[in-house]
Amino acid sequence: MRKIHRIFLAALLLAAAPAHAVRIADITRLGGQRTNILTGLGLVTGLKGTGDGGEYQPAIRPLVSLLEKFADQAQAKELADVQNVALVSLVATIPKDGARSGDKLDVYVTSIGKAASLKGGRLFPIPMQGPLPSKTGGFYAMAEGPLTLEDPSTPTGGVVKGGCVMESNWPMTYVRDSRVTLILDDPSASWTTASAIAQVINDSEAAARETLAVAVDPKSIIVTIPVNERERPDAFISRIQRLPLPERLLNSEARVQINEKTHTMIITGDVEISPVVISHQGLTITTVNPVVLPTPRNPRVTNSDSVAIDTTNSGGAKLQDLVNALDMLKVPAEERITIIKELHKTGKLHAKLITE
Repeated sequence: MRKIHRIFLAALLLAAAPAHAVRIADITRLGGQRTNILTGLGLVTGLKGTGDGGEYQPAIRPLVSLLEKFADQAQAKELADVQNVALVSLVATIPKDGARSGDKLDVYVTSIGKAASLKGGRLFPIPMQGPLPSKTGGFYAMAEGPLTLEDPSTPTGGVVKGGCVMESNWPMTYVRDSRVTLILDDPSASWTTASAIAQVINDSEAAARETLAVAVDPKSIIVTIPVNERERPDAFISRIQRLPLPERLLNSEARVQINEKTHTMIITGDVEISPVVISHQGLTITTVNPVVLPTPRNPRVTNSDSVAIDTTNSGGAKLQDLVNALDMLKVPAEERITIIKELHKTGKLHAKLITE
């Protein structure tokens, strides 16, 4: 319980700290800025008898094909006793800002056959394909190298660190038709925030004497690059990304996010609850009111197993009032979550409730 109190105290201290302006870049990304996936199907060799086995033809057939490329005409039946090869799937992630020829990426390797373990194996060189056509004959990278198990308890998967080498560029396109698109991160997406960003950009570029930024939906703001900066738009893009967003223009959505596995609860925005009385079985509030001449031996003790929530005397209260009350009742974290879910179910909690 003390740990929970420390967490709430830390949250309150953070809330009381001086506010720093949020930059546009902090809650948006540029259109075109995204990760991409390269995939492949290959063989891990050098296993100590833990491979797919000679009877597993999906692994033996590509092994036969591989040997043929090196003028070895081995037949599948001749490889019946092979135990040191495994058929694997390969996945590498291109970063959100793209990759250039020669860049090295981690490649994740997973057995898709009967192999018992990939420990000690090495990925044989294999081309990696992408979702788009490549100028290098259908592949973007080559993957190869010694495999390391990420989790010893799952020996059928691992990673080759830096084993995927880009053979061609994977550039990103950020500017289209002299425009860039700012895409809001999901937690910040709303018409209010998108409109606020467009307003800040237009105010900062007032000298352009035209509306440059327009919010087209709750997640997207289209920004037209000024004519005199279209040849080299880098300075303009950097400038608008660094613009601060005043707190008054941001919409902090009333939200309670709960992770039931870890018993974590995050409260954001101006979360309110309707007037309500909460009673929790087996727990009490104890208040001690000393007499005019207080003595430790003769206090006035009042016990209660419920608490009324409406501290503003105006028909509503903040969720922090409820948190304070639950602290008084010494309610465990998992039971706090149950109470808040019940409040939401009855319509008394005025916030979006997200559970995971």
